[in-house]
Amino acid sequence: VNDDLLYGRKIGSLEEIWYDSVGGMRVQGWIVKPPDFDPSKKYPLILYIHGGPHGMYNVAFNYEFQTHAAAGFVVLYTNPRGSTGYGQVFGNAIQNAYPGQDYDDLMNGVDAVIEKGYIDTNNLFVCGGSGGGVLTSWIIGHTHRFTAAVVMKPVTNWYSFVGTTDSSNWYYNFKKLPWEDPSEHLRRSSITYVGNVTTPTMMLDGELDLRTP
Repeated sequence: VNDDLLYGRKIGSLEEIWYDSVGGMRVQGWIVKPPDFDPSKKYPLILYIHGGPHGMYNVAFNYEFQTHAAAGFVVLYTNPRGSTGYGQVFGNAIQNAYPGQDYDDLMNGVDAVIEKGYIDTNNLFVCGGSGGGVLTSWIIGHTHRFTAAVVMKPVTNWYSFVGTTDSSNWYYNFKKLPWEDPSEHLRRSSITYVGNVTTPTMMLDGELDLRTP
């Protein structure tokens, strides 16, 4: 079956990486390189962030990342703290701290790929959906290093999230409910930092999305 699917197509190579981040955390990620990759050249980079946030990227074939690689991009996807599959401490590290040091995990991943010498640092891109949209919107409010971003189905305002989402169990990822003390909800909402954003950004959201309305 694969012979038919792959006939006339070149598949980008995949490289697993581990890198150090803040708090002594080790983070796993993968790099997809364009077909006919030449390490002496400079390539644009896409950081692709998974949702959940308690989810994980795995080693399965990803046609979407291969499509980006075929268009000439290096793709980095990684499992920052909060991801499942690495134990309870790692998965719960974002409890009452999301977004937080998962941001550092992602930025350290970008730096780890840049250190390999084949990334055009003037062409860094970032995108993600749901939990990945939360972190993408957080990133562009905290750094100007990305050339463009795509924020997909995010929560940008945790205060208005309460009472409108179908996922009310998420309310307890905060120390207090917003009517008791809204300060944490505001501090952890990327809309609070929208005045810092200079990155050209596409926002994609569904009108009937009940999870991240």
